[in-house]
Amino acid sequence: MGGEATAYRRRLDRLLERLPHLGVDAILFFEMNNIRYLTGFTGSDGVFILRSDNGVLLVDGRYTTQAGEEAPQCEVVQYRDKIGGIVSVLGEKEVKRAGFEAAAISVEFHEKLRGKLAPGMLIPLTEALTGLRSVKDGQEVLLLRRAVDIATDALWQVIEEMRPGVEERTIALEMDYRMRALGSEETSFPTIVASGLNAALPHAHPGPRKLEDGDAVVMDFGAVHAGYRSDETCTFVLGRADKKFREVYSIVKDAHDRAIEAVRAGAACREIDRIARQVIEKKGYGQHFSHGTGHGVGLDVHEAPRLSALSDQVLEAGMVVTIEPGIYLPGHWGIRIEDMVLVKDDGCDILTKISKELKII
Repeated sequence: MGGEATAYRRRLDRLLERLPHLGVDAILFFEMNNIRYLTGFTGSDGVFILRSDNGVLLVDGRYTTQAGEEAPQCEVVQYRDKIGGIVSVLGEKEVKRAGFEAAAISVEFHEKLRGKLAPGMLIPLTEALTGLRSVKDGQEVLLLRRAVDIATDALWQVIEEMRPGVEERTIALEMDYRMRALGSEETSFPTIVASGLNAALPHAHPGPRKLEDGDAVVMDFGAVHAGYRSDETCTFVLGRADKKFREVYSIVKDAHDRAIEAVRAGAACREIDRIARQVIEKKGYGQHFSHGTGHGVGLDVHEAPRLSALSDQVLEAGMVVTIEPGIYLPGHWGIRIEDMVLVKDDGCDILTKISKELKII
């Protein structure tokens, strides 16, 4: 617990340094993964109020004991009514200006809370908190590596079950079961198994379609360890791969490899996206690459930074991001190749472990 408490203290201290620049003397956190990141509390509901003198974790009666055990560095306050609890704590601490996570609460909740406080007290913070968890510390990277290990081991077991006549949803369920059996707390997101024509849908749902000889099979999957999520996509071919598929796979793989080669601290996120996209556009498939090149991964499977043409973010050492270009050809199939990488000053480490060379099953 000592090491974990120190990690939470460091995170809080970094945030406290920003309070004067944000023009507030307290911040209200409602997003549960941010609360977990800052305090260690893993419950499903609560509020964390950070002030320069202390942090107050507000929970209802279901979580009082759990909060005390998981977040001993915080003052734990039990409430019966969430808004009433917030108002009480802010009054006791004589808060004048309280920043809050504007994207994490409803308009209705905001209006009710604002009506109980002094005019102008609540200050919406959105962009200022976007990158709160984007740079991972060493412990976080270890947890992400463990999640990757679980997902990798599960995939190798499931590949043995992939053959003509097996339904997509059967493979997806088997993948979910194997990850859970190997220690995953849940799946990072609903597992994608998309074969044949379905592979042309970037976020296809596994259904009753049965695999056929020659099918492309896109598998997008992730495990969860201590709250941290992995994210990886492999595209396989069942039985045989024709010339066209090999050609397009090579293009996606080239885009993937060049983007990874460009990842390093200081690189613009939009530039990583441009590098991957340019490879695909030059081969005439630009209109078939319909999503960004990547995103951050951590306690959420999609978090800051975003690697897209619209991003103004810059990579920093310690960020963990995906690189996942794809080409999707309606009426034929789709190909996506995705790895998670750890950004370093001089490049990156690939955290995911499945080779992205074309694999025929």
